[in-house]
Amino acid sequence: MINIKEDEKLNVLNHSCAHVLAQAIKHLYPEAKFWVGPVIESGFYYDIDLGDIVIKEEDFPKIEKEMKKIVKDGKRIVRHELTKQEALDKFKDDPYKIDLISRMDEESTVISCYTQGDFTDLCRGPHVETVKACKNFKLLKVSGAYWKGDKNNKVLQRIYGICFPTEEELAKHLEELKEAKERDHRKIGKDLDIFFMNDLVGKGLPMYLPNGYIIWEELENYIKNKEKKLGYQHVLTPPLGNVELYKTSGHWEHYKDNMFPKMEVEGEEFVLRPMNCPHHMMIYANAIHSYRDLPIRIGEIARDCRFEASGALKGIERTRSFCQNDAHLFVTPEQIESEFTSVVNLILETYKQLNITNYTFELSLRDPEDKVKYHNDDEMWNMAEDTLRKVLDNIGIAYTEKIGEAAFYGPKLDVQVKPAVGNEITISTCQLDFCLPAKFNLTYIDKDGSKKTPVVLHRAVFGSIDRFIAYYLEETKGALPLWLSPVQLNVIPVNNAYHLEYAQEIFEKLKSAGFRVELDDREEKLGYKIRESQTRKIPYSLILGQNEVDAQTISYRKYSTTDTVTLNIDDFIKQIKFEKDNYK
Repeated sequence: MINIKEDEKLNVLNHSCAHVLAQAIKHLYPEAKFWVGPVIESGFYYDIDLGDIVIKEEDFPKIEKEMKKIVKDGKRIVRHELTKQEALDKFKDDPYKIDLISRMDEESTVISCYTQGDFTDLCRGPHVETVKACKNFKLLKVSGAYWKGDKNNKVLQRIYGICFPTEEELAKHLEELKEAKERDHRKIGKDLDIFFMNDLVGKGLPMYLPNGYIIWEELENYIKNKEKKLGYQHVLTPPLGNVELYKTSGHWEHYKDNMFPKMEVEGEEFVLRPMNCPHHMMIYANAIHSYRDLPIRIGEIARDCRFEASGALKGIERTRSFCQNDAHLFVTPEQIESEFTSVVNLILETYKQLNITNYTFELSLRDPEDKVKYHNDDEMWNMAEDTLRKVLDNIGIAYTEKIGEAAFYGPKLDVQVKPAVGNEITISTCQLDFCLPAKFNLTYIDKDGSKKTPVVLHRAVFGSIDRFIAYYLEETKGALPLWLSPVQLNVIPVNNAYHLEYAQEIFEKLKSAGFRVELDDREEKLGYKIRESQTRKIPYSLILGQNEVDAQTISYRKYSTTDTVTLNIDDFIKQIKFEKDNYK
């Protein structure tokens, strides 16, 4: 979806349309006063003080009608420059504009305003030549916003809108918005009883319902089984740690602003952990290791907490509590290439099985000029970055380099996934680290009996499982593959009086075969039951009537289809077992 703010022409057009909105509001509500009306990524908004009047979306047609009148009138938009005193005199009855003007530097600031017909607004500009250019617009939503973003101030009404040069571009964008709304994992999560949030629990702290935990558990089992086949050993570590642990790792210095505040207990200081590598370093340090033991692959589905600003929180895509599909591979320098290759192959295999196709690889490097963010060791960085380039080139993977995006302790490979709607997100990552093992004095006994420091690969295939579920719900619109669906089959008798006994028999067979199955024995009409099964996006609905009872068969309808297929129950079980086990 296009970023309005980054497109110069769309930026100017949308800023001008914000003024058309303000003019229309002023016509309809003469007492209205205006704060700011900036361009944002998704269009524009205007913050408005309407006193006791509350604007609702039902009022939008009336406002849009007035905006169309203004646009049709076609007035030119004219710029005027003012002295600070002239500006204060001109807007003397508007406390919001007076506040803005009063904070301007009289000597260095050019104060300008723009006039279109009977409306003048304080603004830096620029604008289009006439309001006629703003004819292809749409108001989108309204919400409350504290004046200046301060919760101690008055709540203003914020009206959002969008404007495009052509009717076709607007129509296309509105269709994309509709598609985005249908795919929004927050809506899907609510509709399908997957997760919820409650401020009494805490913002950004998701609560997974039974359906959601089934999805979670299936993903956890899926990736852990893959890891076990590759020699990973899984551990369980606490979701908090002593502050000294993070001072040793360097996270306290580089990352503490993203952590929750420390807690003091019995003379010790603890913090909720934002990542798992320090704990895994300590697991490695718990025993003496020989070069023969390496590589050691430690994996964990680990609970982490990071302090995200409330405005950045978004469903389970961006939270304050989340679980990482994390692992740390302790290797010798000679094993870096083979282990890094294995991680990339695991990512590619997982994406293929889950039908994730739209992704790119980014090699995140340090900014050599930034001596504050990054561990100060040029030799280490050059070796690490050159090693990753060599590995990726040998594998034959196309990638782009991103300067200044590395972790503070080493370069990393990020897999950027392009969702069906919205911006790219990072799912998988693999980081090369020469730094933390040295900080924790980790060693292994080499062939010649000397002590050497291992290299660590930090990797996550799903990244945050929470974020992955959000992504996958939006990709599939909640119509999950059979193996991942909370309810895989719904058995529906046509008439309970005649067909329920047979339906119960089929239900038990499917349950015994290991499927998550429901029996809809409610006294409701058949059409209602089928529609509800489709609404819940259950992969298979089995409809059992007299024909099925007589022939000892089942008839099924797959989600989103109207075709009904009749089969012997044993053949049907074989069919869906194959589908479930092949992750398609």
